[in-house]
Amino acid sequence: MTNTKSTLMAAILLGGLAFAGSASAAPMSPSGIQTGQSGITQVRMMHGDRMMMKKRMMHKRMMRRHMMKKRMMKRM
Repeated sequence: MTNTKSTLMAAILLGGLAFAGSASAAPMSPSGIQTGQSGITQVRMMHGDRMMMKKRMMHKRMMRRHMMKKRMMKRM
């Protein structure tokens, strides 16, 4: 699942970079970066994805607490 997600995000990012770097008749700003064209679009997160991220974050926090507790016990 995460491999598919990372592949999709890479494809979106590369597509956005290719779109932003394409030639156009619009005048360029002095710094060489076109304004007004953002290659990134926001999409709504699915419920399952949100729950998966929440679960992963909770697991990370739990493991961090566990490691800290272990470290404190070794000090005594």
